[in-house]
Amino acid sequence: MNISGIIETCLYAENLDEVRDFYTLLPGLKLAAEEEGRHLFFSCGSQMLLIFNPAHTSIEQTDVDGQIVPLHGSRGAAHIAFSIKKEDLRKWRDFLNENHIPIESEVTWPNGIVSLYFRDPAGNSLEVVSPDLWAKV
Repeated sequence: MNISGIIETCLYAENLDEVRDFYTLLPGLKLAAEEEGRHLFFSCGSQMLLIFNPAHTSIEQTDVDGQIVPLHGSRGAAHIAFSIKKEDLRKWRDFLNENHIPIESEVTWPNGIVSLYFRDPAGNSLEVVSPDLWAKV
């Protein structure tokens, strides 16, 4: 019995309108569900990126058919790395520049894989990198 992957990842933001506009701009993400003021759900390949407003999800109980979903929420910058093709790194660099999204950092790792870091409007640290980064772990 093993964990075989990650199905969903959560980030938190209080201004969901601003964050929706930002994430719908990113190639490969598609808005799948939204509850005004509470959450945004984006499909990302076979995974889901969930963005919750902690002002709601940390204090307002939710249930699904009478089954309680635990409260959750976080404040402060979190991090997520999006998987891209190694050969698309230049296209991502151009995309970020063309859309006035500052590249905060560009890191070349010891194995030669390059990461681009930037931030969403809520201050979350986002990274685009080839999955080869972790190939030999």
